Amino acid sequence: MKHVDEFRDPALGQAALARIAALVPQAQRALGRKSVAEGGAPIKIMEVCGGHTHTIFRYGIEGMLPDDLELVHGPGCPVCVLPIGRVDAAIELARRPGVVFCTFGDAMRVPGSDASLLQAKAQGADVRTVYSPADALTLARELPGREVIFFGLGFETTAPSTALVVTEAALTGVTNFSVFSNHITIIPTLQALLDSPGLSIDGFVGPGHVTMVIGMPPYDLVAQRYGKPMVIAGFEPLDLLQSVAMVLEQLVAGVARVENQYARVVREGGNARAQAAIDDVFELRESFEWRGLGEVPSSGLRLRERYAAFDAERRYGLVARRVADPKACQCGEVLKGALQPWECKVFGTACTPETPIGSCMVSSEGACAAYYNYGRLSTVRRIPRTPAKEPAA
Repeated sequence: MKHVDEFRDPALGQAALARIAALVPQAQRALGRKSVAEGGAPIKIMEVCGGHTHTIFRYGIEGMLPDDLELVHGPGCPVCVLPIGRVDAAIELARRPGVVFCTFGDAMRVPGSDASLLQAKAQGADVRTVYSPADALTLARELPGREVIFFGLGFETTAPSTALVVTEAALTGVTNFSVFSNHITIIPTLQALLDSPGLSIDGFVGPGHVTMVIGMPPYDLVAQRYGKPMVIAGFEPLDLLQSVAMVLEQLVAGVARVENQYARVVREGGNARAQAAIDDVFELRESFEWRGLGEVPSSGLRLRERYAAFDAERRYGLVARRVADPKACQCGEVLKGALQPWECKVFGTACTPETPIGSCMVSSEGACAAYYNYGRLSTVRRIPRTPAKEPAA
């Protein structure tokens, strides 16, 4: 297929759905389970990336799947997994006199303890939305009398662009630019999920854009150590359907391996230049706090010592602090795949995109936002159906 509309072809989609419907009972038998109708548990496949979650709901994929198959939404939204303490630190930086705080739009409305970046902007902080870290560096050059801080967010997908901007700032002598790094890594996250007690996941649909950078080998531990199928997927509807079918095929065969559905973009070894840029500028933190997962070892990236002058945490003496989520918010459970968004007690009532309580409701990759915007009524497929009564004679 060469054109995007081919990845949305209804006939091809129906064929893929038929294949999935045929594979599900075979996979149930291979796993030694009864069907849901017989009191068994559904097959659970986690799509790690929030981009996949939005594709699933935008195109109504979830509502087309058999009842014995459930898609679980994982922690692949980097804004969603940001803990409140890190959001508070960003707001603290933004409120400093003389600072221009630059961020991707996704982070503007994520609630901190007492405000969001958007509210801080309304209260007088100079917070600006940018499309890339290069925009922030341009601002630093244009405003030599101001301190420009870039809010570094994202997995290995966005870390290379931040790294390249830091090296450019160092090479060109820009001294009023720094990065508040909240970049994170995917593999420790998956390991933390798989080590979570009580989490029942049968296979994974893996993140295409992250894998474009890091390549396939890092996922081997998912298949080899934990025995879970992993299929790296693209972001169009047929990508997702084919990837789900590929996971099911592994379950039926009783094997666990890493496969690449997104071969038109992802290469086995990833992007060596992007990997080199990350390695040059960043090093792993000993531990990093995630919303829902707590402290995850070796999962966060900070600037290396030789780039300390561009590290906002060092420059401004930020002290890490932990802040508990609001009691009403169950975003952490959603991010772990332990809860579906519609099961949260405040979903769609107290917590909406206009009045968010948790980060999952405001990010463009958030699972709660996907359910709210595309799939609020799709939960009907989860409600047991009562057989219709025969009409009275």
